[in-house]
Amino acid sequence: MRVRLGGYVILPRMLDKCRAELVGKNGGFHYNCPLDRHLIQFIGIDPEALKAEVATGKGDGAILEWIQANAQNKRAAWEIAQWSDFQERRGPDSDSETLAYFVKALGEFTSTRSDIGTWADLLDLDDHCTFGGQP
Repeated sequence: MRVRLGGYVILPRMLDKCRAELVGKNGGFHYNCPLDRHLIQFIGIDPEALKAEVATGKGDGAILEWIQANAQNKRAAWEIAQWSDFQERRGPDSDSETLAYFVKALGEFTSTRSDIGTWADLLDLDDHCTFGGQP
């Protein structure tokens, strides 16, 4: 999630998940999940139109150009940087449903880690454990 493309966090991960979904190899990872939707809304792009563009086989650079040309919300570099910085630090919202989801997801990977407090931390742990690492 922390890797950036065009200054956007989430975008490289989202594109990877989209490509994996297109070929049926996404496993437990889902394109256009709630986290992806934060970026989709910020950019102002139709997720199905983006998926269709990814399906053409273009690389990340060409997809970024397509996004920049088709985004409804044209953003300055400073807006992208601030939004991405915030997303990296964003934890679960304070509503009980979101907190319960976060705690449950964290519990699937570890019961001893007390340093996981943001969505980025949780996704790093998820990726690490999913691909064979120990919590």
